[in-house]
Amino acid sequence: MESAQAKARYYNAQLDKELSKIPQLNQFQAATGVPKTYLAIGSGAFFFLMIFFNFAGQLFSNLLGWVYPAYRSFKALETPEKEDDKQWLTYWCVYGFVSILESFTDVLLYWFPFYFFLKTVFLLWLMIPSFNGAVIIYTRVLRPFLVQHKSDIDASYQNLKAKVSAVASELDSTTAAH
Repeated sequence: MESAQAKARYYNAQLDKELSKIPQLNQFQAATGVPKTYLAIGSGAFFFLMIFFNFAGQLFSNLLGWVYPAYRSFKALETPEKEDDKQWLTYWCVYGFVSILESFTDVLLYWFPFYFFLKTVFLLWLMIPSFNGAVIIYTRVLRPFLVQHKSDIDASYQNLKAKVSAVASELDSTTAAH
């Protein structure tokens, strides 16, 4: 029991150290007297329970899949390094791919027990760099498919671009005539 309490104190101290880097959390703690670690753990538990029991699970899962990666992408774009850009571009490619797949299957998956919880775990696996989930999906699934069909995709894109240009020109000429 003693070692569990010691580990809990250690992790609480580590969390407090990391959260101290966020000025708003320091202000919250000063104003309320509630330790910022309690706020973080309580908020995390609240979101976990909301997703686990599917009360707004879709909303929270989608927010997690977008808000944090969007902010990290913004930060990556503001740095001169290219490796973090590559990581987040890979994430967005895989996230888009998964979102398209999900749009076809969500009617069935919604009824699957703990679907949004599992989706949230999957999104965390994709976005956390130490897991490299997005890179794994990209290199094993998405990249081979895109490499195999690259010429067909490019030809379809050029064809669509020509059709859109023709329609736009026709609309311009029709509008100019009136």
